[in-house]
Amino acid sequence: MSFLSATVLPLGSEALLLFYAAQAQTNLGVLWFWASLGNSLGACTNWFLGAYLLKFAHHKWFPVGEEKRLLAQKYFNRYGVWSLLFTWLPILGDGIALVAGVLRTSLWYFVPLVVLGKAGRYALLLWGQQMLSGQ
Repeated sequence: MSFLSATVLPLGSEALLLFYAAQAQTNLGVLWFWASLGNSLGACTNWFLGAYLLKFAHHKWFPVGEEKRLLAQKYFNRYGVWSLLFTWLPILGDGIALVAGVLRTSLWYFVPLVVLGKAGRYALLLWGQQMLSGQ
């Protein structure tokens, strides 16, 4: 679920993560690892989609016009690669990863920043759940 929720599909993984975290026999470290890995790989999928689909930009059926693509590029360039820390955000994060692919942002920057943001978000969710449940 964490992989699918990081792609352009309109899904969320937080509820399922917190459900599993509430189970007594669940190892939170393992849960955090797999959720972070899946979500990060989903963002990489978006990067590759952005990089691959750009070659079809001149077709009429292409979903993003030149003007919108240039606007997204302008914002990405303004905030730089550090915006990749926010790929965990719903909807906006998918767009950040896609734009990073379109702009061919180096995977040497992309992967560590995406993993840091997504793993941090899941760690915060699991920590908050543990604090609220008193465990």
